[in-house]
Amino acid sequence: MRICFFGTPRPAVPSLEAFLAADDIDVVAVVTNPDRPAGRGYQLTPPPVKEVAVATGVQVWQPAKAREIVDDLRALDVDACAVVAYGALLPADVLAAGGKGFVNLHFSLLPAWRGAAPVPWAIRHGDEVLGVTCFVLDEGMDTGPILSEWSTRLRDGETAGEATERLAAAGANELVEALRGLVHGTIEPRAQDHAAATYAPKITPEDARVDWGASAAEVDRVVRAFNPMPGAFTEARDHRLKLHRVTVARDAAAGEPGRVVDHDEGAPVVACGQGAVRLDEVQPAGKARMDGRSYANGYRPQQLG
Repeated sequence: MRICFFGTPRPAVPSLEAFLAADDIDVVAVVTNPDRPAGRGYQLTPPPVKEVAVATGVQVWQPAKAREIVDDLRALDVDACAVVAYGALLPADVLAAGGKGFVNLHFSLLPAWRGAAPVPWAIRHGDEVLGVTCFVLDEGMDTGPILSEWSTRLRDGETAGEATERLAAAGANELVEALRGLVHGTIEPRAQDHAAATYAPKITPEDARVDWGASAAEVDRVVRAFNPMPGAFTEARDHRLKLHRVTVARDAAAGEPGRVVDHDEGAPVVACGQGAVRLDEVQPAGKARMDGRSYANGYRPQQLG
């Protein structure tokens, strides 16, 4: 079986590696985003998927727009294409060049959380069950027919980054089997319930601002949902403060939302609209990450937000 793989960031790597390891599948090309400036000096950095492809000798295409490679894709005469977090909608002429179809691995249980950031929004809204869906791409945004699903419970304290890593690992074999099923005709695609759809748009920095008037449970969800990117944050007296880890405090003193009302093992305990959270790991602007005790000793915060 000949396939072309479309993907860009690190969560796409387990799926590419699973296809490369399959005896009956030949990955004849990888399509990924162009190298981007990153780090100090803005040196061009290749996407993680490109690094794996180059290391294994697979040809790599990095078009600015996917339509640029449609003729090359047709010439490959692939049986199907696999997609994981490629980063752009694929137009109809590209989809038509992909053999029996493009099978996409999406990090939600569709039709829930269609869009760019399904795991953060699922955690932000309090979902207890996460999952992946393999489906056939059409021209809509995550609207195509479903081939298979896999679900798991969100773990206590799990961040979006940690959950995505877990879903990417579990979804890799799920995607391989779904693509085989589409090509061999052993899985019948089923339509989504479009009326039940919810959406997970791109995250803006303001989405990650902590509202201390919310409940402690909701503040905890915001911190976990936007870890690692873009990072939940609040304002302190003279600096912006990123919140990487918090814990819902038990039996904390009441106080004005955002007020430091106590310390637990040296870490600040901050009042919320209902309950309080302990700051376990934070990062003042321009500084390295530090534990809550170190932050309390160095900055002596009294009011946040």
